[in-house]
Amino acid sequence: MHADTPPRDLLTAMFDAAIEAAQPSHCIPPHLPPAPRGRLIVIGAGKASAAMAQALEQHWPGPLSGLVVTRYGYAVPCQRIEIVEAAHPVPDQAGMDAAQRMLALLEGLRADDTVLCLISGGGSALLALPLPGVTLADKQALNRALLASGATIGEMNCVRRHLSAVKGGRLAAACHPAQVVTLAISDVPGDKLGDIASGPTVADATTCDDALAIVRRYGITLPASLREVLESGRGESVKPGDPRLARAQTTLIATPQMALEAAAAVARAAGVTPYILGDSIEGEAREVGKVMAGMALQAARRGQPFAAPCVLLSGGETTVTVRGSGRGGRNVEFLLSLGIALDGEAGVHALAGDTDGVDGQEDIAGATLSPDTLQRAWSLGLRPRDSLDNNDGHGFFQALGDSVVTGPTLTNVNDFRAVLVL
Repeated sequence: MHADTPPRDLLTAMFDAAIEAAQPSHCIPPHLPPAPRGRLIVIGAGKASAAMAQALEQHWPGPLSGLVVTRYGYAVPCQRIEIVEAAHPVPDQAGMDAAQRMLALLEGLRADDTVLCLISGGGSALLALPLPGVTLADKQALNRALLASGATIGEMNCVRRHLSAVKGGRLAAACHPAQVVTLAISDVPGDKLGDIASGPTVADATTCDDALAIVRRYGITLPASLREVLESGRGESVKPGDPRLARAQTTLIATPQMALEAAAAVARAAGVTPYILGDSIEGEAREVGKVMAGMALQAARRGQPFAAPCVLLSGGETTVTVRGSGRGGRNVEFLLSLGIALDGEAGVHALAGDTDGVDGQEDIAGATLSPDTLQRAWSLGLRPRDSLDNNDGHGFFQALGDSVVTGPTLTNVNDFRAVLVL
């Protein structure tokens, strides 16, 4: 590594490069469809949807109109596409109203019209329209229970798809007979289309029974209205082979792997060998932290399987089973567990953050870790293990001045983790 580059600066540069690689301004223009004979209607949902809409407007020569919904604070100016803001990760009335208005926009479409759907992470909560008989309050309570349960993002979205009037292919079905072109930025492990914003424009092979099994697995108590939707099969999603989706196509325009490769290029330029361990790592954040610590220690002490200087890069979406009452998120939970396991190992530094700028429910992307992190914490009277037990990663790293705050990044390709071994 170049001697004059502080480790924290290199880690931050890698994180910035990962975010930049997934910016809609780069990713949208190469994937625009040909102009339709009829109308072009633009719809979308997610933390990147407003920036995607702006990039589309700047590169689309013909007429268009539409509506997209993004997270509060993530709107950017658009001339022809209306931008609505709503709540994430727990849906609110604004998101529900936006979904109703979006369905109204899709009424009366013809076969020569095209619907361009801009989808990114966060759309599951932002585009929330419960099925008849289900209230917004019911969905909000379920979302909170799922977020605290330790369920994977795939499991959470399976449940959401079967209680929604727009997810699980229903939004594309509402566009029939128009062509539907979806441009998606992936924020989910494995880039599974049905899990990005719960798949509003793609067919869904999972069932109401699958959703019920997930609810049982995590001991979540369902209100009677939600249980009726699932047990009756009334919440069944649009299945593969449905003729209403025959003219629907989806293109992934940005993925976690692309972001990790951009970070790897920054490391190489600094004289550090990058190793991408996986773009879809899941599991309890604190357990992933222990495993990454074990790998970093082996590299630092034995030169195996990688020799220093190197950086271990990974993405995906870990989970946190909330047991404490602290301020946390999965990235700071991972980092705190990593730091405890490293126990101040010399030469090992790390950064973990969410590429959307929000780890958990706070506008803090993540944090950095250095060999003196634990020592500085103890000198302030902080007890790292107590902070971890209380799920208080944000409280811990904020007290040390080590939080990473990006503001709205206008994209979302999931978690970014870099463990630097010097």
